[in-house]
Amino acid sequence: MTKTKVLLAEDHTLVRAGFRALLEKLDGVQVIGEVSDGREALRMSKEAEPDVVLMDIAMPGMNGLEATSRMRQEYPRIKVLMLSMYTNEEYLQEALRAGAAGYLLKDADRAELELAIKTVCRGETYLTPAVAKFTLDAYCRKGDVQPGPLGRLTGRQREILQLIAEGCSTKQIAQRLDLSVKTVETHRAQLMERLEIHDVPGLVRLAIRTGLVRPDS
Repeated sequence: MTKTKVLLAEDHTLVRAGFRALLEKLDGVQVIGEVSDGREALRMSKEAEPDVVLMDIAMPGMNGLEATSRMRQEYPRIKVLMLSMYTNEEYLQEALRAGAAGYLLKDADRAELELAIKTVCRGETYLTPAVAKFTLDAYCRKGDVQPGPLGRLTGRQREILQLIAEGCSTKQIAQRLDLSVKTVETHRAQLMERLEIHDVPGLVRLAIRTGLVRPDS
């Protein structure tokens, strides 16, 4: 029987070890690697071609939402199962908008983890019961869920927003993303205008609320 190849993307070592231990107890599942940031997840996906990526939302450098969005464009066959600590509706909306095939809480047990992997491998969407009610509520409102604040930004703007929230200077962002300082300044001005937030503390609060960075980053 062909095993389901799983890549684990999580920057907390203990959490990653816990999930790996659960995964290794599942029949028909093979853990093909571990990474700790979104860019590494993209690189490893290209090299190892996993079937499923367990993707943490908040990772330094490139968060799981941005990595998922790029992965769905570059490797549409791969299913992304988003990992989160939160049952926040906005986190769920952003995860699904990025293209995640499922949303799983980090305190999930082995049975739920197995169910989630099997569900997304069938081409279906898995939502942990604690957040599934948000989808039902949206359906009952008989309208599409309106894009959250991150939905107003381009991928590059979301990437710069995260780095600003992580405390990087304009020069550091330019070096990390291989852009000119002027280009970063332009993106920064545009994202502030789109978000209607004009100071760094406000951007940091938004980044935390939407899961781009953790409160302790």
